[in-house]
Amino acid sequence: MKKILLMLLLIPVLGIGQTKNVISATRVFPKADKVLDFEKALAAHAQKYHTGDWSWRVYEISSGPDAGGYHIVEGPVSWDALDSRGNLGTEHNNDWNKNVAVYLTDKVEESYSVYVDSLSTTALTRYTDKIVITHMYPKPGMIAGTVNLVKRLKTVWTAGNENVAVYQSVISGEPQIATVTRLKDGLKELADGYRKPMAERFNTAYGVGAWDTYLADYSKYVGSRWSELLVYRPDLSSK
Repeated sequence: MKKILLMLLLIPVLGIGQTKNVISATRVFPKADKVLDFEKALAAHAQKYHTGDWSWRVYEISSGPDAGGYHIVEGPVSWDALDSRGNLGTEHNNDWNKNVAVYLTDKVEESYSVYVDSLSTTALTRYTDKIVITHMYPKPGMIAGTVNLVKRLKTVWTAGNENVAVYQSVISGEPQIATVTRLKDGLKELADGYRKPMAERFNTAYGVGAWDTYLADYSKYVGSRWSELLVYRPDLSSK
């Protein structure tokens, strides 16, 4: 009986540990004269070594400070799965180092992020081919305030039928909250007239003057932000 009771008590903890809401992202930047060679090698590597839970979705970064780079997303998986994954093996590592990395510059970025369902308006795996990532960096001690800003935006996103996935970075440098707007209708969603201006929609949701209050709070809680457009490359991703 004691063993049964212990297992029942452990069920919530085990459930939390196994939640597949963690993604890892790698950004790489090929040498200008080796882009085609890099793409061919990357596609072969992804399709041979990254399948199932470890499948890759590869995006080309089309704008912003990292334009020209490639954003490789792996997962979602659980922290437990990451912890028990271990070394990927000599064959995998040799293929990456000898056949892919030889075409890259020294610049590389690695990160882990957790999908935040309570702040998002779309499911974790409801992907689109074009996405806009907005990176927000809270001021020291202002993470809770920044999260509250996103909570207020969620109401407006929902009313405007915007598909936004929200992620919080974990053990990956400066604290960051990233909102990923998934453009289900493509770039025309960015055009004037597709939706009413954000300020108008925000005031409709929260009352006259609410947008000005939001901007004042934003300047209080957020230290910096920047945005970028990414385009999915199925030809480079896992099959």
